Amino acid sequence: MSVKIRLTRIGGKKKPFYRIVVADSNSPRDGKFIEMVGTYDTTKNPAKAELKEDTIIRWLKKGAIPSTTVEKVLNRAGIMAKFGQAG
Repeated sequence: MSVKIRLTRIGGKKKPFYRIVVADSNSPRDGKFIEMVGTYDTTKNPAKAELKEDTIIRWLKKGAIPSTTVEKVLNRAGIMAKFGQAG
């Protein structure tokens, strides 16, 4: 089972809002997930992300692979740098 950290959309029409979730790579985008680790609001300027740092680092240590967009969000928040030092 491959685990990914990715976005799932919960916003309405033309109002995107995303959850950052840990999910099996075979489950659909808005389907079942293992754990919610944050939110990402693209309607704000600049985009606002609320993240559970400890939980994300724990999943990265277990081998979870972030999607391209989530990796950019984690880099902006400095979590990938902390994971590099901790890992």
